[in-house]
Amino acid sequence: MRTLLKHAMIVTMNREGQVYTDGNLLFEDDRILLAGGEAVDESTCDEVLDLTGKLVMPGLVNTHVHTSQQLARGLADDVDLLTWLHDRIWPYESHMTEEDSYISTLFCAAEQIKAGVTAIAEPGGQYVSGMARAVEEAGIRAKLANSVMDCGEGLPKAWQRSTREELDRQEEDIRRFHKTAEGRVEVWLGVRTIFNATDELLLGTKELADRYGIGIHMHVAEAKSEVDYVKERLGVQTVTHLRDLGFLGPNLLAAHTVWLTHEEVEMFRDYEVKVSHNPASAMRVLGFAKVPRMLREGICVAIGTDGAPTNNRMDMVDEMWVTSLIHKGWRLDPTVVKAQEILRMATMNGAKALQEEHLYGSLEPGKKADLIIINPDSVGMQPMHDPIANLVTSMHSANVESTICNGRWLMRDRKILTFDEASLIQEAKIRAAGIRSRAGIRMPERFPVKTC
Repeated sequence: MRTLLKHAMIVTMNREGQVYTDGNLLFEDDRILLAGGEAVDESTCDEVLDLTGKLVMPGLVNTHVHTSQQLARGLADDVDLLTWLHDRIWPYESHMTEEDSYISTLFCAAEQIKAGVTAIAEPGGQYVSGMARAVEEAGIRAKLANSVMDCGEGLPKAWQRSTREELDRQEEDIRRFHKTAEGRVEVWLGVRTIFNATDELLLGTKELADRYGIGIHMHVAEAKSEVDYVKERLGVQTVTHLRDLGFLGPNLLAAHTVWLTHEEVEMFRDYEVKVSHNPASAMRVLGFAKVPRMLREGICVAIGTDGAPTNNRMDMVDEMWVTSLIHKGWRLDPTVVKAQEILRMATMNGAKALQEEHLYGSLEPGKKADLIIINPDSVGMQPMHDPIANLVTSMHSANVESTICNGRWLMRDRKILTFDEASLIQEAKIRAAGIRSRAGIRMPERFPVKTC
């Protein structure tokens, strides 16, 4: 199948940052053949679409999204971190079944597809088997990992496993699911936090990752309480301890990284650690990451949404907008973290963080046909004096008209094609209520609200 998208603004996100105001994009099966201003013989194409007035850009890459938490949206708003974790999220996740994991991941994939995301990284969820089945059906790409913990206070009984058990079950998932679904599903290794990981688990994880040539996804220097805990116990902060262990490396995707010293930022640079910046989630309780400094140091900084109970809006378009605001605001410098940098964080940097920049992240001949079509004709996005800025500061996910991954239309004209969205919504509501009931989570009474 050879498809031509003609007369579109092609935002390539290639190394030169080329944009073609009246360009063509040609792809055959799962590969891009042309992305630029050259003419194409339409008689050689199976389908030709005139996209005059529309934009085509690479699919967005969500580098930190908890697929197992999708059914817990709104479950833990307006509570402190320990209540969020011990009283809401751990009970919820620990009472999930494999089928719950499948529905939760498929529901998450639906929101990702509608926001123009074609690849995700799951930092650690429940039942890789359920997650893999959902990703295969949805049609996106995913790095999937187990939620891995071998120590820590308050762990539900179902999660109390030894270091060896945690490593073994991950290796079994690698054997069963790695490079399945036409290569779109890969299994990575997860470590939840340093609160819940012995040095033996960290070293075993590093050895497995290096042996299989895969990535490690871990929450790193996420909260002030984390770095205080490590400093009290070991005399150094989280990243310094990971460096001393030999854990840092190019295959580490570190999420949040809010509480780094300047020296630890340099460690990330020296060891080529990748960073997933989750701005909306971090603003809730974590703080502000040193993203401008990281970018200046040449660190690969990508963007993620985190999970539904920490963000509620699992929308990478919103996340780009938030990224464009917070670093300017708290530094009182409107020149930092510019729109073109944010677009790169959400596309090419995301692909690099997932170790697949050779496959996607930019629109170039030979790369995978992972792309989105944007219709800017809405009152919220027009006029477009600066289209690149508008993609970051004015676009809404509703402007994403179509999503294509691996050459396959996942959404066309805002309709998801790979599964029944309406039926999924109803199933998700039933599953969410069932998990909450089994977990015994009681929500606070919010009404009536006192008036001033």
